[in-house]
Amino acid sequence: MGFRLANISGRASLVEDDNYYDLEVISDGEFNSNPSDALQNQNRMKQLNGQLSKMEPTGVINDSELGPPVSSSANCYAVGLNYKNHAEESGLEIPDVPMIFTKHTSCLVGPCATIEMRSDAVDYEAELVAVIGKTGKDIKKEDAWDHVAGLCVGQDISDRGVQFSTKNLPQFNLGKSFDTFGPIGPFLVSPDELPNKDGLEIECLVNDEVRQKDNTNDLIFDIPFIICYLSEIVTLNVGDVIFTGTPGGVGVMEGKFLKEGDILTTRIEGLGSLRNECKRIADRSLTEED
Repeated sequence: MGFRLANISGRASLVEDDNYYDLEVISDGEFNSNPSDALQNQNRMKQLNGQLSKMEPTGVINDSELGPPVSSSANCYAVGLNYKNHAEESGLEIPDVPMIFTKHTSCLVGPCATIEMRSDAVDYEAELVAVIGKTGKDIKKEDAWDHVAGLCVGQDISDRGVQFSTKNLPQFNLGKSFDTFGPIGPFLVSPDELPNKDGLEIECLVNDEVRQKDNTNDLIFDIPFIICYLSEIVTLNVGDVIFTGTPGGVGVMEGKFLKEGDILTTRIEGLGSLRNECKRIADRSLTEED
């Protein structure tokens, strides 16, 4: 028995079917309201999850405001060129080791947040996201899943103009860290809730047009490899977020960037969907031409 953890109006909640259960309430104060703090006691969450059928729901998911399922992550890592077809469409060689960059955690928002754009070169990247649930250093691949609290759907939104504003040294971290450029959710699903956590269908649509469609079993470097590789360099802490890479079909390859009013839908089998409206809020004041 696993769990599905949600952030309902800033409060940690467990989800079953269409209902949610406030974690602080059903645990009689054993948990506080912070969704990230809940990851410190996953075994107890699993116990409570097994008792939900005997409890009164706090409310219905469809009537609720969902935030990012982890609310106070210290670090957010991401992997570039981690699907073969994305490397091929980029005209780049398959990497020998994961190409790691960071997204500032201030970009993380909930599954229905508005994506705020400041240029005509904002792009989508559907991604499977893993969240660390057990601190570790020098983690072996065979032990890596023990360090994962859960998986969720993610969008690694990118302003390509900023990302490639310096031609010799791309600004991955800044180009992908604008406020609202990291929708995640809708829930954090523990791996034991998924029959096949290593092979999940992933799909991205802009309005009604399918732009990306693949399976996470096509990852060049899977989650255990990424965790092993990262943990040789940095200590992975509870709540750290890892975007695992995007399949082929990103907008920059065909000039299909996001526009005002576009609805971006991202789905992963067993994890749910993100639905984000795109809104142009301003123009960047500094451009390459300046």
